[in-house]
Amino acid sequence: MGVVVNLEDGKREAASIKHLVDLTAADMARVNELILSKAGSDVEMIPQIANHLISSGGKRLRPMVTLAAAQMFGYAGDGHVKLAMAVEFMHTATLLHDDVVDESGMRRGKKTARMIWGNQASVLVGDYLLGQAFRVMVDVGSLDALDILSSAASVIAEGEVMQLAAAKNLETTEDEHFAVIKAKTAALFSAAAEVGPVIASASRTDRAALRSYGMNLGLAFQLIDDALDYGGSSTDLGKNVGDDFREGKVTLPVILAYRRGTAAERAFWKKAIEDNQADEAGLEKAIGLMARHAAIADTIGRARHFGEIARDALAPLEATPQKSALIDVIDFCISRVN
Repeated sequence: MGVVVNLEDGKREAASIKHLVDLTAADMARVNELILSKAGSDVEMIPQIANHLISSGGKRLRPMVTLAAAQMFGYAGDGHVKLAMAVEFMHTATLLHDDVVDESGMRRGKKTARMIWGNQASVLVGDYLLGQAFRVMVDVGSLDALDILSSAASVIAEGEVMQLAAAKNLETTEDEHFAVIKAKTAALFSAAAEVGPVIASASRTDRAALRSYGMNLGLAFQLIDDALDYGGSSTDLGKNVGDDFREGKVTLPVILAYRRGTAAERAFWKKAIEDNQADEAGLEKAIGLMARHAAIADTIGRARHFGEIARDALAPLEATPQKSALIDVIDFCISRVN
């Protein structure tokens, strides 16, 4: 399936996170060593499941943001490595839990852990990784960082429940959907960015700037994921294209197409989403309706809006290689739809 909508008119060079990868490469090597160490256990199934997902090819964007944000303010200890590992474990745990809740079969081109080891094992190993994350946070010794990440963990769980409560509800409003993705996705990006300046003893103003950057980056990131599900690639998305539709998820493109549609079109959405009749022919029709009502284009437009807010949040900060790299992340996240 081809890409549905280009981000901008005309050709543009593909955005890249190479600058971020290069700046954080040495620290990420230490993060990866710590990940492998803390994913270990005498209970054989724990490292098997953890390594299945950890080694599946994710970009590790969130921990790199933590590392760059700490470097940006001159941090010289090793606490940022530990916090970056904790952030990645929190993210991995939410993926394990998400796949169970969503009954997902594939992630990043591989069978999900639940398909191999079962739902119970996936949930419990996710819990184990969360426990390891908190042990490492305590080891860092920063109460502020612990507060930020533990608060994010609570908010993420709230977001999961909010999404479950709103499942298959086509009357979900745009504001209600933003509340869900702010909790489920943006909260961890925000925390990952803020703990960098916190551990570097930066000012409250600097902390607030990185917190806002992360929150709006996370919103943009999730909205692009929403759009990609109806016209991206499995490589960009990390799961099968069309999974949101098949699982009956009410994402922003669905909300917009449903509200802008005719009575007959709304009947189609109800049959597909609420009555679990989402087949491949239905997916093609859904994509057509989204194109007709500019639902994908407007979803991308909203992502670009949040991307600009993230960019503005960093604007007052001193120019550094890390600041430039974090701005590149915004462009990269949004350019995935090109």
